Formats: sequence, structure tokens, C-alpha cells
Amino acid sequence: MDNRSEVREFLTSRRAKVDPKDVGLPTGTNRRVAGLRRTEVAVLAGVSVEYYTKLERGAISGASPEVLHAIAKALLLDDAERAHLFDLAHAASPVARPPRRRSTKGWMPHPSLQWILDSVTAGPAFVRNGRMDLLAANTLGRAFYKDAYDMPGQPPNIARFTFLDERSYAFYPDWDSFAQITASILRTEAGRDPHNKELHDLIGELSTRSKEFRRLWSAHDVRHHGTGFKTFHHSVVGQMTLAFEGMEMEAEPGLTLTIYCAEPGTDSADRMRLLASWAASEDSDTKMIDVDKQRTETGS
Repeated sequence: MDNRSEVREFLTSRRAKVDPKDVGLPTGTNRRVAGLRRTEVAVLAGVSVEYYTKLERGAISGASPEVLHAIAKALLLDDAERAHLFDLAHAASPVARPPRRRSTKGWMPHPSLQWILDSVTAGPAFVRNGRMDLLAANTLGRAFYKDAYDMPGQPPNIARFTFLDERSYAFYPDWDSFAQITASILRTEAGRDPHNKELHDLIGELSTRSKEFRRLWSAHDVRHHGTGFKTFHHSVVGQMTLAFEGMEMEAEPGLTLTIYCAEPGTDSADRMRLLASWAASEDSDTKMIDVDKQRTETGS
């Protein structure tokens, strides 16, 4: 990606979001731009207008951490936005490139990781990378994301499912919110790993095929996405509201282990048990088909 363009568009979009009154400035009636003026950001950050203008035009290489923190404070950046600004500055540095994350193409989970996933029986558990490929899952995880697993291409990908599969509109009752989160996760990862060709290819595919993705991508929103609640409508068992926790994997930089779970005693918990029963039945049927196929091939 063009780092200068990324920096320019990110800073411009964040500046446009700041209401002058939120930083103690008069709103006025003669403003010709949304949000803050460049001069106002420079004053709030304690830098010259010329220097801030240079940064916003993309020449961020060499900016000190103190300056970046000051700009983040002036623009009221949240933790994810602040980290993204530092990622963009890091990527621009000719001497301090961000570490290239190991490609997960052809990656297979270690048997012990699959054992751990399979030990989670109360909810879906899966491992994904920054571009939202589903790399490993327990039985409930595969049943939960069965439509994503059913899409052409490997590995299954949550972002492709969200933007390119009509079934996602039913799966996500609040599709707009899920789509925004998905685009923000990809934008965050693009800042962390700007040289990832597989990620660029996915973003290019989504940009070409989905106008909604193009719109959300152009917003330059980023986010940290580690815990919370989400509501889904599964085609087999119906609507479920689930808590989730996402954990960065220490031994596999760039990969996240996510577990979903329903609150005990709720309708969602009952439906999760139904999904587990259905998944076990489907798994059993699949194994029987494989056995029959093997017998046919061996003539036994």
C-alpha cells in the first residue's frame, strides 16, 4: 500500500471527526471544513503549522513518539487509532520496518492446538489470522460458521463471507455493524502488516466486488476487537446472543484464538446445545459416508 496516502487519508479523516467544541474551540459559522483546521491541530499538538501540514501530507517518517502522542491527543484518537498512527509511522521508517508476519498460507495447527480447540465443548472456538481466515476450529466452530466453510476457496474467510455471501445478511441481524467491524479489523491489520501480499489481495478482491466494503474501507476506521457480546441468527438453531473473548497467541504472532459462549440459563445457551447436537450428528454422518466410500474403494 502507498504509505503516504494511508497517512494522509487517516489523519484527514480523523481531523474531520473532531468537533471543535470537544477540544475547547469555538464552533463558529464560517468553517469551510468538517472538524478541525490544520492550524488548530498544530496549535493543540504544539507543533508548527508547516510541520503538521508536512505530516498530514504523508511525510511522517522521522516523527518522534512525543510528536505522534501530541497529534493523537489533539485529534482525540482512541487506543486503536493511536496504535494505528504509530504503525503507519513505523512502516514509513526506512530503518525500523515493522516485523513481517509469517505467512499462514498452508499453515496447519499443531496437534496440541487442535486438542485444545476440541476440548472447548460449550461454544465455538477458532483460530484466525489478521486477514480473518479461519485456520482451525473445534466442531462447534465449524458448525457455527458452516456457511463460510461452504464458500468456494480455501481457507474459509470471515471477511469474504461478510461482504460476498448473501447468507451473511441473515447470519448477522445487525449486518451494518458487523460489516463495519470487519472492515476496521482489516484496516488495523493493514497498518500492522503493510507488506502482506495475501492481505492486499483480499482487500483488492473485496474492493472490486463489494461497494459496501469500498465505502467502509474509505472511512479509515480501526479498532481493537477483543471482548464483548454479539448477536447471530444461525440457520439451524435461530438467534443467539454470545459473549466472546479474543486472545493473541504468544507462540504464533499474528494469530488470534477466539471463543464464543452463551450466558448459562438463557435461550441462547439452549440453542447452543442444540447446535452442538446437530454438529455431532453431522460429524457422525460425514464419518459414516467416509467409511462407506473407503469400503467401496477397497471392495470390502
